[in-house]
Amino acid sequence: MRILAVDPGFERVGIAVVETTSRERMHLLAYSECFRTPKEQPFPERLAAIGKEIERVIGAYAPEILAIEALYFNTNKKTALRVAEARGVIIREAERGGLKVSEYTPPQVKIALTGYGRASKAQVAAMVEQLIRIPEKKARLDDEFDAIAIGLTHAAHNQRG
Repeated sequence: MRILAVDPGFERVGIAVVETTSRERMHLLAYSECFRTPKEQPFPERLAAIGKEIERVIGAYAPEILAIEALYFNTNKKTALRVAEARGVIIREAERGGLKVSEYTPPQVKIALTGYGRASKAQVAAMVEQLIRIPEKKARLDDEFDAIAIGLTHAAHNQRG
């Protein structure tokens, strides 16, 4: 199973393609990135750029599933609403590409990877590095680790039934 895993945002979108080859084997395909949109770009153009990038990744890697982080409301409602709009664009592109869509909350991801729903980002990133080989890169942003973690969460949920 090939999973397009996305940590949604409008300034930064974590994107990873994770593949399971058997019950025990998962690997990160060559693609893992933090896609960025420029702050000075009008918001509708940022959404269009996100949609085009998701469409490009779907075309390049032919995933079967979109695993995406469910909207998590924080104190900044304006940011949450904009992330919701970005999620809508991402989900729309997945539907256009024929992908099934699965959503996971941050606590579900943390429990799947660490066994603790309030694990820190550092603990999640450490488990990601234990569970899957990640190609060397100068620096990775949290968004990339979050996307990989979402993909691993989907793989774990799918193995359970």
